[in-house]
Amino acid sequence: MNASDPAALRPRLPSPLEPVADERFARHGVRLLLKRDDLIHPDLPGNKWRKLAPNLRAAAGRTVLTFGGAYSNHLRATAAAGRLLGFPTIGVVRGDELAGRPLNPSLAACAADGMRLHFVDRATYRRASDPGVLAGLLERCGAPEGCRVVPEGGSNALAAQGCTELGRELRGAADVAAVACGTGGTLAGLAAGLGDGARALGVPVLKGGFLGERTAALQREAFGGPAGDWSLDERFHFGGYARVPPALEAFARDFEARHGLPVERLYVAKMLYGLVALAGEGAFPPGTAVAAVITGGPQSAASR
Repeated sequence: MNASDPAALRPRLPSPLEPVADERFARHGVRLLLKRDDLIHPDLPGNKWRKLAPNLRAAAGRTVLTFGGAYSNHLRATAAAGRLLGFPTIGVVRGDELAGRPLNPSLAACAADGMRLHFVDRATYRRASDPGVLAGLLERCGAPEGCRVVPEGGSNALAAQGCTELGRELRGAADVAAVACGTGGTLAGLAAGLGDGARALGVPVLKGGFLGERTAALQREAFGGPAGDWSLDERFHFGGYARVPPALEAFARDFEARHGLPVERLYVAKMLYGLVALAGEGAFPPGTAVAAVITGGPQSAASR
């Protein structure tokens, strides 16, 4: 298989857009649509495909080195792409305390797909974007000269440009397009692709209030400045990344029972919860079509 051409993986594009009947929206005159990006590819679903594909084309078969935490969906998708397309992958994992422990299911899947894992302390990990620190990491990891470095979550200018297609696929179908956010790349591209008259809504799954500037910076890098209408609602992180308290778990189970859609807990459930709350608050005028981007399935959450 051609390692420089992700299209060889035959992604399902455009992804399906499915209307669903949900009285929590209907009673306010709002239509809910599910943008099923989770169906793009079984190993590279949703925004992982959209963000990785342009970076893999740029890598052109060279080694890809990237970053992630112990349960990173991005690391898993990169490792799977390396296995499927035949290029080497290196994963820099946050937390050197993990080095002497058995691999958890997520990291074991990365290793099984051929990814070389290197564990680094959290202080170094936070400074990985510094050129001097990055150069040291590349040397420690034995990365070959010319390897492609992709940041945590896959979010860089190429990724944002890749996600504009998501917005284009929703043009004319949605007034509001909502997506769960970790690193801002999907939101940056989604907003740029939507066009006039529609807006993108980001629901951060981490607390900290940093995603606004990060998303704006990605748009400057990718498009030269602000692109599209977007905003963030920071209220629905449920305490931070990987936090799934009983209220969120109950909501996800109820949504699954209502609509027959398996709900990923760490990202998608928080975004859907936020949309239900916003509809109840009257945030969407009657007649609004709201598209919820389903960026992945529950497989990774089940591994936890």
